[in-house]
Amino acid sequence: MTARILVVDDVEANVRLLEAKLTLEYYDVLACHDGATALNLAETEQPDIILLDVMMPGMDGFETCRRLKGDPATRHIPVVLVTALDGRQDRIKGLEAGADDFVTKPLDDAVLFARVKSLVRLKLVMDELREREEAGRRMGVSGQIEAGARLRESGGRVLLVDDNVRQAEQIVAELGREHRVSIETDPEAAKRQAGGPLDLMIINTAAETFDGLRLIAQIRSTETTRGVPMLAVVDPVERPRLLKALELGVNDILPRPVDAEELAARARTQVRRKRYADFLRQKLDYSLEMAVTDALTGLHNRRYMVGQLSDFVRGANRGAGSVALLVIDIDHFKAVNDGFGHDAGDEVLAEFAVRLATNVRAVDLPCRMGGEEFVVVMPDTRLEDAHRIADRIRRDVAAAPFRILGGEHLSITVSIGVSATQAGDTPESLMKRADEGVYEAKSAGRNRVIARAA
Repeated sequence: MTARILVVDDVEANVRLLEAKLTLEYYDVLACHDGATALNLAETEQPDIILLDVMMPGMDGFETCRRLKGDPATRHIPVVLVTALDGRQDRIKGLEAGADDFVTKPLDDAVLFARVKSLVRLKLVMDELREREEAGRRMGVSGQIEAGARLRESGGRVLLVDDNVRQAEQIVAELGREHRVSIETDPEAAKRQAGGPLDLMIINTAAETFDGLRLIAQIRSTETTRGVPMLAVVDPVERPRLLKALELGVNDILPRPVDAEELAARARTQVRRKRYADFLRQKLDYSLEMAVTDALTGLHNRRYMVGQLSDFVRGANRGAGSVALLVIDIDHFKAVNDGFGHDAGDEVLAEFAVRLATNVRAVDLPCRMGGEEFVVVMPDTRLEDAHRIADRIRRDVAAAPFRILGGEHLSITVSIGVSATQAGDTPESLMKRADEGVYEAKSAGRNRVIARAA
């Protein structure tokens, strides 16, 4: 697994050493010697990981990290702070600045590379979500989920899996100030809960009654749980266990004995990252929905209709039930726009969509083709049944006037063409017959239904 890594250190010898080690592991390396340049390179080059020295003149690593995480263009890039400092307060300060990890000099190569690989896996997932959301934005289907939506960093749902009562009580006491924490000692029950709405799992890898590493592996190998952030509690002197936890895919390591402030900072980082990923997924879901939905009426759009109609007609030709199609055109709609304005026209379209949706079956697909033209795809439906439903729609539209802005009431009618599949039909031939029915209905005076057999 390769990646582009930006190394930031004011000491040239340190840069060259790290560059040589990373290159031997087949990473692509960028380098610079100060925080300001790092900010520019991070934005323009979009590296996969940033290894950032803390002790630099001018803008130190803490401030550089804080600015990287505060910029929407770079906040998704994992930052590992690298320093000769090994003090507790420095670790906490780095984590609170937004750092994803914190390693000390002299570097343990195996630990460093294990952490890098873990963060690269995370970055790949985040990049995929961001790219899909960006694709939706370019297509014009990605909008604001909520105006001024704000990513919360606290109040997370945390599951602690630990059989060490004293340690568990300490963790709950600290995290309970910000998060909703539950404790589980049974790994099978923990796996079931991992499939629910969790923001973080904390797993004691040195538990006596279960194998913490095996639990991590099982959670990462199951589709419904593999995306859950995991924080592994590991004694730093147990180097093989630490490396294995990172190899299995934990998001972060919490060293024993557990430090309350460091625990809070690492948990906050994981919850913040999870919330950002959830935000991107929510935007992606919204984009996918908008790609097949007409924004004005809430009905399916032409793109969705074409795909579904093709599938249904293909099935009908293979022996499934016949597919019926209604093509509906609002009569004299141009006069509504010209006489009352496009806002009034939009109100008519929205109200018509409601009446249409309430007069078709749950299995039917009402869609807006564009303008004042609508289509209903009706699976497993005969021509005569479709005709009856179409006439019900026509009568409901004409029965009550449409109320628009200003209190005006407009009498609206529709012309409907109906067709149903015969052997060898295509979506195009089915649509053509229904279109011909609409033209015939309009020629005959409008406000009527015409069914066209093959």
